Amino acid sequence: MKVITYGTYDLFHEGHRRLLQRAKDLGDYLIVAVTTEGFDDARGKLNVRQSLMERIKAVQDSGLADQVIIEEYEGQKIHDIQKYGVDIFAIGSDWLGKFDYLNDYCKVVYLERTKGVSSTELRNADAGILRIGVVGTGRIAHRFVQEAKFVSGVEPVNVYSRNPVSRAQFAAQHELDNSADSYEELLDDVDAIYVATPHPTHVDLVRQALQAGKHVLCEKPMTLTGGEARELFDLAQERDLVLLEAIKTAFSPGFQRMVAVARSGSIGDIRSVDATFTKLVDPSLREFDPEQGGGSISELASYPLLAVLKLIGTDQVDVRTQAWIGERGVDEFARIDVKFSTAIASARMGIGVKAEGDLIVAGTRGQLYVPSPWWKTEYFETRFENPTDNKRFYFKFDGDGLRYEIAEFSSMIRKGQLDTFRLRRDESIWLADMIEQARSDYERINPA
Repeated sequence: MKVITYGTYDLFHEGHRRLLQRAKDLGDYLIVAVTTEGFDDARGKLNVRQSLMERIKAVQDSGLADQVIIEEYEGQKIHDIQKYGVDIFAIGSDWLGKFDYLNDYCKVVYLERTKGVSSTELRNADAGILRIGVVGTGRIAHRFVQEAKFVSGVEPVNVYSRNPVSRAQFAAQHELDNSADSYEELLDDVDAIYVATPHPTHVDLVRQALQAGKHVLCEKPMTLTGGEARELFDLAQERDLVLLEAIKTAFSPGFQRMVAVARSGSIGDIRSVDATFTKLVDPSLREFDPEQGGGSISELASYPLLAVLKLIGTDQVDVRTQAWIGERGVDEFARIDVKFSTAIASARMGIGVKAEGDLIVAGTRGQLYVPSPWWKTEYFETRFENPTDNKRFYFKFDGDGLRYEIAEFSSMIRKGQLDTFRLRRDESIWLADMIEQARSDYERINPA
């Protein structure tokens, strides 16, 4: 009986070996397909560090593959199953349901992900596997674990939440090695921490992780005050640790290219930036809870302000904020107007108001336009007085986009790099300063 399985097999480790062993045990002939660099890129797999030949050799050296083939394109699996007369298609259970369509061609078996692989076994793999602990079990934490599987060399292995039921369910759903009973237990088990809890809890959790010698990727806004952001970045630098704010837009290829085109002078000198990000949120959720740092500014301002700082800078001369305050006491819609010496910017955000979410950059020679959702930049265009000069740009934005920040975080740790041009320490501090000012010094536009 022939069995086939697929994978990247970058930094081949004990977890890979055990999964191949389980696949081999299903039959008497195992075919292993190793993905090419081009196919990995097409499906959004990031940070693959070994060449195709190195990865093939690692699979061959395991002694488990009877035959190794190469996967090069979408749809190849059906062709391979028919070509090689495959009886069973086997894949890790983290892909549960995704390949059910192959049941029309052979039996599909989802193999339980390997648990119990020791930290030493993973860390001793080529260049090391980054073991990440997840703090929080909300919506974004679930997306983080799903996106992490597209980043080579990264492994979410443990989770902590104050709610024992939710953390146990989270660990079971994502097949994590452990569910920690305390934050201290989580810190003892991992190399790095991803913080995805309500905004006001970030500072204490990040500080404790840094003091324990752990690298930290923290959801935006990392802090609600500039002083706290400075404190945490100073602590990270003192301990020689990576601290990165998880604003996915900053790390996406399309946004980076958009900034480069705008700043290159192709539309002339930038005189104005208008950025809008609104979404309608269920009023029962934490975004409307003032005790959990709710409000449109704390929830969404990081995105339009990121566009402002990347396109114009951080040397503002005046900032004014207007906000609509809802019944629960949080800003449901706000506009932050920023004045610079040579430009003006407007950042609009809302959780109870819906507006067109586009980004417009006005220059002395032309404009740059990014349609909604610009924070997931896949397309933008430059427009000029003469329409024949207009130009369109297209880029990939894979999945939920969290894989880009995870890849940057992992790369920084591996290289011993404490800062990145994609989102510098000083830029995160500026964002915290602006959010603090906007939340504390706004003009209320509706009657009290």
